[in-house]
Amino acid sequence: MGKVTGFLEIERQERTYEAPQERLKNWKEFVHPMPAADVSKQAARCMDCGIPFCHQGCPVNNQIPDFNNLVYRDQWKTALENLQSTNNFPEFTGRVCPAPCEASCTLNIIDTPVTIKTIECEIVDRGWQEGWIKPQMSPRGTGKRIAVVGSGPAGLACAQQLARAGHAPTVFEKNDRIGGLLRYGIPDFKMEKHLIDRRVAQMEGEGVIFRTNFEVGKTVSVQRLLDDYDVLVMAGGAEDPRDLPIPGRELAGVHFAMDFLTQQNKRNAGDDELRAAPTGGISATGKHVVVIGGGDTGSDCIGTSNRHGAVQVTQLEIMPQPPVRENKQLTWPDWPLKLRTSSSHEEGCERDFAVSAKRFIGSNGKVEAVECVRVEWVVGADGRQSLQEVAGSEFQIKADLVLLAMGFVGPRHNEFIAQSGAELDPRGNVKAPVSDYKTTSANIFSCGDMRRGQSLVVWAIREGRQCAQAVDEYLMGTSKLPR
Repeated sequence: MGKVTGFLEIERQERTYEAPQERLKNWKEFVHPMPAADVSKQAARCMDCGIPFCHQGCPVNNQIPDFNNLVYRDQWKTALENLQSTNNFPEFTGRVCPAPCEASCTLNIIDTPVTIKTIECEIVDRGWQEGWIKPQMSPRGTGKRIAVVGSGPAGLACAQQLARAGHAPTVFEKNDRIGGLLRYGIPDFKMEKHLIDRRVAQMEGEGVIFRTNFEVGKTVSVQRLLDDYDVLVMAGGAEDPRDLPIPGRELAGVHFAMDFLTQQNKRNAGDDELRAAPTGGISATGKHVVVIGGGDTGSDCIGTSNRHGAVQVTQLEIMPQPPVRENKQLTWPDWPLKLRTSSSHEEGCERDFAVSAKRFIGSNGKVEAVECVRVEWVVGADGRQSLQEVAGSEFQIKADLVLLAMGFVGPRHNEFIAQSGAELDPRGNVKAPVSDYKTTSANIFSCGDMRRGQSLVVWAIREGRQCAQAVDEYLMGTSKLPR
C-alpha cells in the first residue's frame, strides 16, 4: 500500500450533510462532496492487511485496495478504470449502497473502517466532471439481438455488457422512463435522476436501444420477442409488495410505500398531478404518518413525509431493537445486525420496536389510528423461536396516513411470467441457477431481483453482469466478458 502507517496516523472522516432544517426545504441531494485532498488521505488509511476481506463483502468484487492506492497516489483516471472494470454504475452504489464492504473492512474491528463508499463515489463523480466517462463501443457487431425486459440496475448492467460484447440489446420498460426502482422508488434526495439519464445516454452511444411504455405480456407478447430476438432476459425486479391483511386494511389512507414514493418521484420529474397519481394524490402534509416496516423503504417514506410537512412520523418494526454496536467476534467480517440510524431518521421520527399492528381504526371510510400490540420472540420446546403477543400491551397510535413498507415477496406473477413459461422456485422467483442464469424455457435467461428476490442495487448489478457473460457464452460459444 502507498502509506503503510496511514491507518495509524489518519482518523476516519466521512462526507458531511446539509443541516436537516435546510435539506427538508427541497428534494435535492444533500451530501457535501469531500475535497480531493481529503479523499486521498482517507484512501491512505487502507491497510496492508494481507487478506482484503472487503472483497468478500462487495458483491461486484470491486478491487478496493487497488483503487484506494491509486487515489492515494493521485492517479484518479486509472482508479476510475479499475472501478468501472467491476461496477457499471459506481455513482448509483456510491449513493444508495449500504456498503457491506465497509462492514468487512479489517479496520471495522475497531469501528473505523475505510470510507470505501465515499471514495468510490468521488472517483466516479470526478470521472464525469473530467469527461473521462464516454461510450465504450464494440469494434464489431455479432448480429445477435437480445431483448432485456426491465430497466433497473440488473437490466441496465446486463444490456451494457452485452452491447460492449458486440451484441444488439433492446431494453423494454413498462414505465415512461428508464431506471426501474432507481427511477421510481429511491427518492431524489438520495439519488437525483439526472445520474440515470447520463448513463442512458452513454449506453445509447454504445448501441443499446430503449423502449419505454412497453409492458411485455400486454403491449407485446413474450412469443413475439422470442420470434424477433435471439435471447430474452427477464430482469423485471421484485415488485410484489408484502401486504398487511388485518381488519381495516380497506380504509382510505392505507397505502403501499411504493405508491407513495413513486408518486413523489413523478412529481419531481415535472409530471402533473393526474399523471403522477391517477387514483388521487397521496400527501403527508399536516398528517400523522405511521410507517410500518423498519428497512430502507420505510426510511425513504420518513424522509419523503418530512419534506411534505407531516405533523409527526412514527416508524414501527416488528423485530426487537438491535444493539447499537454488534459483537465483532461473532459477526465480523459478515454484515452485522445492529441499530442503524439513517439521515431520514435524523430529520425527525419516532421509532418503536417489537410492535405488531393488529387493526386499522377509522370512520367515514378513512383511517384514524392503528391498534398495536407489543410482541416478543419465545423459544418453544422444539427449540424454535415464535412470535407471541405480550398480554395487556395493546395501544393505539393516531394515524391519518399509513404506509406499508414491509418489503417485497417477489416478482409480480403477471402475464409476462405466465407467457414465458419459466418455472418458479419455492419462493415464487423465476428459477435460474447462477451457473448460467438460464430459465427452464428455451432462449430465456433471468437475473436480478426477479431471480434472487428482494435485494440490493449492488447485487442486481452483479447479477446483470454475470447474466450478460452467460448470454454471450450461450450465443458465441465462449465469452471474454468478466464474470
